[in-house]
Amino acid sequence: MVKEDPNLASFHAMITGIVQGVYFRAFVEHHAQALGLTGYVRNVTCSGAVEVEAEGEKAGLERLLEHLHQGPRAAKVDRVDVRWGIYTGRFPDFTITR
Repeated sequence: MVKEDPNLASFHAMITGIVQGVYFRAFVEHHAQALGLTGYVRNVTCSGAVEVEAEGEKAGLERLLEHLHQGPRAAKVDRVDVRWGIYTGRFPDFTITR
């Protein structure tokens, strides 16, 4: 069981717009790893969205959200739907998944 720490959190985000085929997942992976976050990023092929599940320090998560709203140069982010949650510690690192 993970001890609750007010500085730790998680979020689940769905990013829509022109976000597939523009290196969005690599962009997210790079920034999440640089911020010391864990979780994953993946394409949601049926909707054309990108899904992100991330955990770590709240400040890092907030910074990652800023990056998600911007995206890489070729992306056009229309919307970022985010749901905050508690930190679980279930991810060993941050990866791109299928």
